[in-house]
Amino acid sequence: MYRGAAVNLTLVTPEKAIKLAANDFFRQLLMEDGMQQDLKIEMLAGCGAGICQVVVTCPMEMLKIQLQDAGRWGACHQGSASPPPSSRYYSTGSASTHKRLSAALIAWELLHTRGLAGLYKGLGATLLRDIPFSVIYFPLFANLNNRGLSENTGKASFAHSFLAGCAAGSVAAAAVTPLDVLKTRIQTLKKGLGEDTYSGVTDCARKLWTQEGPSAFMKGAGCRALVIAPLFGIAQGVYFLGIGERVLKYFE
Repeated sequence: MYRGAAVNLTLVTPEKAIKLAANDFFRQLLMEDGMQQDLKIEMLAGCGAGICQVVVTCPMEMLKIQLQDAGRWGACHQGSASPPPSSRYYSTGSASTHKRLSAALIAWELLHTRGLAGLYKGLGATLLRDIPFSVIYFPLFANLNNRGLSENTGKASFAHSFLAGCAAGSVAAAAVTPLDVLKTRIQTLKKGLGEDTYSGVTDCARKLWTQEGPSAFMKGAGCRALVIAPLFGIAQGVYFLGIGERVLKYFE
């Protein structure tokens, strides 16, 4: 149940830091002083944030998917003539030797066998997911959060920012679920007997539609909404409380 947790714990913080900081940077860059909120500019800022975050998101997702998928792949090969790679072992190459599974091992083997491109497999699919997510999420959050601004402080309460982040996160997560499904299929390296391989996003979408039907594109939508909602609720609540600024001031 917790496979891939170490990767998330290590990389989710810089991912969210990049996303939130990049969105603020692009908003300030595009908006003139005193300018009212503009939906187009907010969407452009979200687009920029989505592009920037994939530097961390793509390798994080790549490693996490291999860790979470190892047990399924091992189960698919039980009973075969070749030694079954259990969920504790992994090999990206064709060698028959298998080592204990870890994110560091997977990253090392991907870099050794495929170079940096191995860690960034599915980059296009990740961009196709993360850009629309940010384009939907940030304008929606900003508008929901502004409804709770205090006249005295000029900021929303933690509870309001948290709920705004939860609502915006769940809507954006559900909306881009089809793109997340495609990204996951493309980034899954280990294939079971008879499982399809994909040459790209279009090929993956075509095969998924033909073999599993349109409902396959929404697999995991509920789970994604349940996970993303509190994740972004907490991130935005902490961000708007200015905890980061307080920490930085402590070290000045």
